[in-house]
Amino acid sequence: MNISRGRAKSLTNRSFALPLTIGWVHSCEPVPLRPPFRKDPDKPIILYEYQKERKADHPREFLKAFSGVVVTDGYEVYHKLARERQDLKIAGCWSHARRRFSEAVKAAGSPEAGKKTVAYIALQKFAAIYNADNSLADLSPEERLEKRQTLVKPLVEVFFAWLKELHSRIPSRTKTGNGFDYCLKQEPYLRYFLEDGEVPIDNNAAEQAIRPFCVGKKNWLMIDTVNGAKSSAIIYSIVETAKANNLNPFRYFELLLTEIPRHMEDTDRTFLKKLEPWSQDLPAECRKQLD
Repeated sequence: MNISRGRAKSLTNRSFALPLTIGWVHSCEPVPLRPPFRKDPDKPIILYEYQKERKADHPREFLKAFSGVVVTDGYEVYHKLARERQDLKIAGCWSHARRRFSEAVKAAGSPEAGKKTVAYIALQKFAAIYNADNSLADLSPEERLEKRQTLVKPLVEVFFAWLKELHSRIPSRTKTGNGFDYCLKQEPYLRYFLEDGEVPIDNNAAEQAIRPFCVGKKNWLMIDTVNGAKSSAIIYSIVETAKANNLNPFRYFELLLTEIPRHMEDTDRTFLKKLEPWSQDLPAECRKQLD
């Protein structure tokens, strides 16, 4: 896949556990993925991929024709790939960084106790950064980059200075200590969004694409073969990409299962262009939302 035409593009990635073994979900659009940034209706894609393990070989193969920015969690495999290539950059996910402090506050036992913790102070700093960045949603990438430098970057500087000041006083084996360690280790990647107005602050687009699969995971216990896992990944890719393009997944599947069998003997595959989820030739029925 090469979606690096023109300016640098962003791709969000996430690995997750399947009943059989390991899966990956890749989400890409030509503009940043968080919904407030979506000004361009161009071809969003959600791709589920089955692999037997979490080796670096799999994302390396998937990303070999991609140049640009990958927005991901702190999984070291992506950092390794970026070190291998000059045309691949990694941006960290602030949502993953925040999650550790959120867990620490919940572990305090009560809302009142949680507000007295260092983790709660961290969450307030996260909120300030997110609020500032969210306020830039309607700007062009160029304007957003400029405003990030003046409005968001100072908040990020304060956050990391605060982490470094307190780090030695926070036990590393606590949830809060884990949050400190994670953020400081990921600092260069978490800062990357400040340098590119098209890169989102987190990879929540990929996280949201995983959620429907995880909700129904107990239904997938019968998937106990490699072919079954690959087939389920294909089906979920079609469903989630249809949803990302504002299609009715049921009607879209109905169209595919009606039209594709009519062309099984064809050597010319150009008919598939009319069936792509962003095609203007799709019937209106596919764009009707579910009741």
